[in-house]
Amino acid sequence: MDTITKMIVINSTKVLPSDIVIKLYESNADVMIKETCFGAMVSGERSVVNSLLNDIRKIDPYGIFIKERGLAPGEPYRCRATRRGGARPGFHNLETEDRMLPHIASALRALDRGEVPGHKQRIKKLDVEKLKEIIESEVSQ
Repeated sequence: MDTITKMIVINSTKVLPSDIVIKLYESNADVMIKETCFGAMVSGERSVVNSLLNDIRKIDPYGIFIKERGLAPGEPYRCRATRRGGARPGFHNLETEDRMLPHIASALRALDRGEVPGHKQRIKKLDVEKLKEIIESEVSQ
């Protein structure tokens, strides 16, 4: 059995983590579910977890983000209970990613509408020789 753990990160104005957890429990799937401050973790057989999370993501495709996690919930290495508290390893990275999610959601919406961003015009840097000319003209005045 190929067991995986996936994290569901909620950054939505429509859905709360508790709503997702209730849907997960209602599915009666053979998975372990843990509600977290950012969403939930789901651990179980790969095919079951992937199928379940595909259905969950349909609730709010622009506000529910899913990523694979290396360790199952409760692993002593990651579990704060066995490490005497503090932020778990990776929390600060997740916190940083969470701040980017509204931008990613906006880009996904634009992509689904068929909008293709134009190329940004690069501001040409001032040439060194041109800078020297400007300085010399200012100094000579």
